[in-house]
Amino acid sequence: MGDTGSTAKAWLTLTKPGVVVLLQITALCAVLSHDLLEASGFSDMDWNESIRTMAIVFVGGYLTAGGANAINMWYDRDIDPIMQRTSKRPIPTGTVSANGALIFGILISLAGVIWFLEFANQVAAFWAAFSILFYVFIYTIWLKRTSVQNIVIGGLAGATPPVIGWATSVGDLSINLDSVEDFVISIFDLGSLMPWYLLLLIFLWTPPHFWALALYRSEEYNSVGIPMMPGVKGARRTLIEMKVYSIFLIILAVFAPIAMGGMNRYDTIYHVFGWTTIIVTLWYARTVFIIDPNEPHTASGRIPTAARSFFVSMIYLALMFAIVVTASAGLQGSILGAVFAATIIVRDEWNSKAPSSEISA
Repeated sequence: MGDTGSTAKAWLTLTKPGVVVLLQITALCAVLSHDLLEASGFSDMDWNESIRTMAIVFVGGYLTAGGANAINMWYDRDIDPIMQRTSKRPIPTGTVSANGALIFGILISLAGVIWFLEFANQVAAFWAAFSILFYVFIYTIWLKRTSVQNIVIGGLAGATPPVIGWATSVGDLSINLDSVEDFVISIFDLGSLMPWYLLLLIFLWTPPHFWALALYRSEEYNSVGIPMMPGVKGARRTLIEMKVYSIFLIILAVFAPIAMGGMNRYDTIYHVFGWTTIIVTLWYARTVFIIDPNEPHTASGRIPTAARSFFVSMIYLALMFAIVVTASAGLQGSILGAVFAATIIVRDEWNSKAPSSEISA
């Protein structure tokens, strides 16, 4: 039984469950945002239908993203044993064969796309398939080992879950193949700008989030031929690009009320929601702008300000999705989101100033 349990765990590990669950949380937030906007608040929500939709999104999303991750591990089987961070994965340890991982990844990826076709709609299935193909062929096989922009362009695959979740929530969507124009319209017109806002949020957030960590952990990647921005272009160039992406995030935050739709700039909710997203983004952007690559490293080799920015980036993304969900319920929800965000920020800043504060990154 112990061997069976270990083997089952190894197959699960191929899907990178921690990463996949986080991706699906963004998709579930998109479902909640859509349904709250449709119902005009919490009171008229059809929670049974929303829970059903979220279950469909989670299962299908886990299968497709997990399958892509398994294929990624198959492709990286030559470098994973060399890197300390990946040397304990199932293929390097021999728990799962490389061919077994490949077949497993392909099968569950296909199962995920079929799942969306059966229980959601063609558009949701399209974006699920797109995320698999983009992650495997564009990121893993092409960009990861050839370009310092690998994490930037490849991040698009990780930004699609909110679009998939939103498309599933819309209901009966189909792809129109009558012409190229009709096809493009059918896959992009989801009835709202919000899913694309959420996609852009993740896409623009990914580079400064990842590079904050790479500033002091890129050597291992470079040793196996994976070009990381800090190792190839240096810390100064990396910080410039991180700051540019942070500015883009601030600009994106300004347009949050417009993306939500149905908000007049004279309405209270427009300003509560808008200023909350701007302030939260400024809070995160500040951590990027104060990174000092020349400061003394900790005993574990970290750059304290970079580690702090990496840690805050995860809180920031979670807060932004929480703010979008609560604001989708109306003015009271947007106020709740603002209070919640303020509480988290004040608490985090207080804890960061404590003498015993230690960031795990």
